[in-house]
Amino acid sequence: MSGGVDSSVVAAILRQQGYAVRGLFMAFGQPDLAVQIARVRKVAATLGVDLDVVDVEEAFRARVLAYFRDTYLAGRTPNPCVVCNPHVKFGRLLAAARVLGADLLATGHYARLERVAGRVRLLQGLDPKKDQSYFLHRLGQAQLASLLFPLGGFTKEYVRELAAGFGIAGVHGGESQDVCFLQGTTVVDFLEAQGPTPASGEIVRKDGAVVGRHRGIHRYTIGQRRGLGIPDATPYYVVGLDAAGGRVLVGKDEELWRDVLSLRDLTWVGGEPPPMPARLTVRIRYRHAGAPAIVEPAAGGLAVRFDSPQRAVTPGQFAVFYDDDEVIGGGEIV
Repeated sequence: MSGGVDSSVVAAILRQQGYAVRGLFMAFGQPDLAVQIARVRKVAATLGVDLDVVDVEEAFRARVLAYFRDTYLAGRTPNPCVVCNPHVKFGRLLAAARVLGADLLATGHYARLERVAGRVRLLQGLDPKKDQSYFLHRLGQAQLASLLFPLGGFTKEYVRELAAGFGIAGVHGGESQDVCFLQGTTVVDFLEAQGPTPASGEIVRKDGAVVGRHRGIHRYTIGQRRGLGIPDATPYYVVGLDAAGGRVLVGKDEELWRDVLSLRDLTWVGGEPPPMPARLTVRIRYRHAGAPAIVEPAAGGLAVRFDSPQRAVTPGQFAVFYDDDEVIGGGEIV
């Protein structure tokens, strides 16, 4: 329970369905931790649910914050939620739930689970605006078998109606941030507060021409247009980051489109890949609609060959494979 509308409604739904419900709050070192805990305790009290605070700060710093910083400093763009879910939220928090004697851990994720013949299928949430299955693609069968996602078949609007019906519309907090630990600060400010960051350097075109100066590659990501300060008849975009050389590579919009990408660090929801080559829908970021592609083995991982080029393929982000609405697996974009 975070104190937000989604997890609060989940607790209320499960109580209504006859489950013995206990709330867990994940403490990972939030700056306003005491305020958040007080808010969650108020929600839990309203629902008649006992609440436990689970300290996951050490694991969160080691697994998520270090990954977040190191990935940016290496010239890639991280996705901390994808990494947090298997190691912390459905790793340490799930383990804590089991110690307390829980059979299942339920969250407010907008995704669906289908249990068929001893296997758990991970499916997209029915609300396309809220679907969070992308962030869950690194979970394995043992984790999924212990989970419930009660909101997967609902829209956000309906969940708000449920909150009003349960009498918690005025108790819960607002929407959660995509990157929960930033809490009002920017990525750049967060990174620079953690320690040394890359120095300034050259902004160059692919032909080697120097067209400007940057203030550290951690400030840039693929597809970025703002903040480059390069006047021209048509805009420049970031098309690459050279961490070793300390350079930001820029080009025009047409240089952002790719029809082939490479993946490493692969995971499969079912435990093993489908027969290859496989024709799947591939999402290259959370808000990407997905595009049809052929997925096939390649040196060091997999290659994805899209039917048509995709814009701003970003190293460090994750490509996630779907077969219709089922999540098959995914990997990190190289």
